[in-house]
Amino acid sequence: MAQPPTINHGFRDPQIGVRGMKDTARKQQWSKRTRAVHSGTRRSQYGELSEAMFLTQGFVYRSAEDAEQRFIESGPDEFIYARYGNPTVAMFEDRIAALEGAEAAFATASGMAAVNGALVSMLKAGDHVVSSRALFGSCHYILDEVLTRYGVEVTFVDGTNLDEWRAAVREGTKAVFFESLSNPTLELIDIPAVAEIAHGVGATVICDNVFATPVFSDAIAQGVDVVVYSATKHIDGQGRCLGGVILGTEHFIRKTVEPYLKHTGGAMSPFNAWVLLKSLETLDIRVRAQAETAVKVAAALDAAPGVARVIFPGLASHPQHDLATRLMEKPGTMISFEVAGGKEGAFRFLNGLEIVKISNNLGDAKSIATHPATTTHQRLTDEQRAVAGITPGMVRLSIGLEDADDLIADLTGALAAS
Repeated sequence: MAQPPTINHGFRDPQIGVRGMKDTARKQQWSKRTRAVHSGTRRSQYGELSEAMFLTQGFVYRSAEDAEQRFIESGPDEFIYARYGNPTVAMFEDRIAALEGAEAAFATASGMAAVNGALVSMLKAGDHVVSSRALFGSCHYILDEVLTRYGVEVTFVDGTNLDEWRAAVREGTKAVFFESLSNPTLELIDIPAVAEIAHGVGATVICDNVFATPVFSDAIAQGVDVVVYSATKHIDGQGRCLGGVILGTEHFIRKTVEPYLKHTGGAMSPFNAWVLLKSLETLDIRVRAQAETAVKVAAALDAAPGVARVIFPGLASHPQHDLATRLMEKPGTMISFEVAGGKEGAFRFLNGLEIVKISNNLGDAKSIATHPATTTHQRLTDEQRAVAGITPGMVRLSIGLEDADDLIADLTGALAAS
């Protein structure tokens, strides 16, 4: 009988790391910008420069014995089904893990699939979770409604108050969850301090790091165990596709997260993974330019008539300015501010904008303004929004790549018109 053909997978370029293998010491010394361009690359036998897009949901085995063995244990460049893994998706996972300084990653269909996967994969009825109160609306929904529906106890605290963390965390607490920079009130978590409290009782520290970005934050080095991102935001940065990622230790990703996600179907599309791979190449340059503009815009808004207050970690008026300086390389690309006149004043301002677009996305090349109270956080009660600091006049501003002077003219002109 004829022998099955030998398939040249062609991925094992000796100069390039493969899934499940640690980068060389030299690669670990690369800057974040270099890692975001080169880490995790797999090349086929054709030696392509740009990463290949493997738009396939299934894979062919050399023999029945090979198929059996692969289901028992797959090698670093052996795949079974796109819901379990795909070469293009694996490249994105390896690259973002190298950028973040994590051992491993699992890419998901969206940012909320990443939040849900990180939490649900490790929790069961009777477990206890402590979370900061200031959260994106969908994150709050998962913690307050989904987890509690299945018997997980959740305690919410003022994330800026270490005494509240100490009082809430107890022996048997399974996990703590927070946004390193909260949406939309831009509160910071003292990551090293909260991690120390959580680790004191053996709890896993899970951090949604979207606003801080992997460029400006070193959350894992500061004590976080699991980092989640909505790759839809700064990582894509151009409003093209959905995606998310969970990062952590090899053991947590492979033994806890991967079994849950591969069986429940929250995997990333290979096409989206390819788009996000190309976006990572420019992530550092984009967010640094956006952050530089954000500093100028925040200062202009702080002096503008019609603005009751500006919330931006880069301003000395931010109550956690010193903490932001200690934990983040730059204060980020997000600004929140309160327009005089409440909801009506905010709506008049939003409707007067020309360059800045009204949308609920963020981290985009285009500057975006959002009214959280009526969009991203509208499902919260008035009391919950008040406790979180989300006022009727609050506007969340995501700074894009436009010229700073043009943005300032647009914003101040809309304020004057309102």
